[in-house]
Amino acid sequence: MQAPSSEDLRSTPSRSSSARLGHTPSPIQSHRQSFTESLRGHPPSPRATRQPSLSQAQLQELLNNPPTAGIADPRFAGKDWQTIGVGELCDPADLRWVELDSGIEDATNVLISSGAHVLLVRHRQDERAAHATYDYRDLTQYLLFATGQLQPDEEHFPIFTSLAKKAQAGQVIPLRDAKSLGNKEPFMTLPSNAYLTHAIEVFGGGVHRIVIVEEGSDNVVGILSQLRLVKFLWENGRNFPIIDRLYPQTIKDLGIGSQQTISINGDKALKEALKLMNNEGLTSLAVVDNQSNVIGNISNVDVKLLTKSSSAPLLDNTCIHFISVILSTRGMNDGKDSFPVFHINPYSTLAHTVAKLVATKAHRMWVTDSPSPSLASSSPPQLSQPSVPHPPSHLSSLPQSNPPFLPLSNTPSVSASALPGANMGGRLAGVVSLTDILNLFARASGLHPTDPDERRRQRRRSSSSSMMRGSLDSARSSSLDVSTSSIKR
Repeated sequence: MQAPSSEDLRSTPSRSSSARLGHTPSPIQSHRQSFTESLRGHPPSPRATRQPSLSQAQLQELLNNPPTAGIADPRFAGKDWQTIGVGELCDPADLRWVELDSGIEDATNVLISSGAHVLLVRHRQDERAAHATYDYRDLTQYLLFATGQLQPDEEHFPIFTSLAKKAQAGQVIPLRDAKSLGNKEPFMTLPSNAYLTHAIEVFGGGVHRIVIVEEGSDNVVGILSQLRLVKFLWENGRNFPIIDRLYPQTIKDLGIGSQQTISINGDKALKEALKLMNNEGLTSLAVVDNQSNVIGNISNVDVKLLTKSSSAPLLDNTCIHFISVILSTRGMNDGKDSFPVFHINPYSTLAHTVAKLVATKAHRMWVTDSPSPSLASSSPPQLSQPSVPHPPSHLSSLPQSNPPFLPLSNTPSVSASALPGANMGGRLAGVVSLTDILNLFARASGLHPTDPDERRRQRRRSSSSSMMRGSLDSARSSSLDVSTSSIKR
């Protein structure tokens, strides 16, 4: 067969082209295939075969009985929690120390940079015995003193005057002197071989932490906090049937928590919130709008954002503005947006409540009812401009912290009267704290913890004067050491 010549090849396209041009297609043939038609015959979308979403009942079950985020410790499998020693829950690597003669500024920098919630205070660097603690409640009290918000009673006026003169002169104020402003948390110890039953009785009475020491000595081997114990019991709950059976029950049915709450309106100045927390012996405070809907939470730990002199104007700005600073700072540090989740309702289960406490590392959850309608939600936002106060002459002694914080913004903040309360947490109706939960666990286990309400009343009475229990020596003498033979194995 003879192959086509190059001339034939060149002529073929022209002939085909002329044939096409001379052909008049019918309207049906000229129809262009649509995008939908072009997809006919293709494999179906994966959405058509995906599994159905959770039903409302399944979602509610997940909220009522959330899975634990941590992994149960195999060391305690099949073991009665009441026979576990407090030392088994402590790690000496978690301890952070400062000396009595350390400056308040240096101690604050260690507190913030270490990420610890409390520092142990000792006389010398080479000893392992603690004589006091320094935490964010102490820092809050000192900040109120440094900004002129803390007023002494007659008994402690000389101490106050001496510290004020040192601050005005720019002298370093040692921790020893700062602790003389008062002791916000009782100093309590337990030997490492004491059972958890004794710790839970102490915690159920309102104490927030216990210093764990070696048996027969004052050497510290760890610190056990309320949150650490609650987290341990939550993650290992299946090993402890007495406690595990409580988790599916609702807060209302268990009858825990208090309906007597202390809160502050979001339009109030931040310094008023700090004074309220200091005077009432609180570690956190609910912030509400004009209809008592929960719109946020301020804790003692948040005062680390106030440790620079440039942050002084925040004290005269509103609580709402400070909440925005807190959330923005968390977003910068964590790389993601943050939203307050510090509330539950009366029909939340204990499991749901504990899961939130452990996840947020909070000391309490606010109990809220259905939100009250905000009368001002339809009105335009009312803006409050931040005021810039003139710092007192002794503000220069305010501790300076190393981590970078959000620069003070001069942008106006929204008034609490303009917030859409219906979209917030709901109307404040009560509070459930770690103390309430551990008190419940203790009673369910047949123990007899002290009344936490009585502890709260004592704390408020002792905080009613701006200077609670005059000195560090009195703190040491008032410490509780329950290392008696009756609690040892």
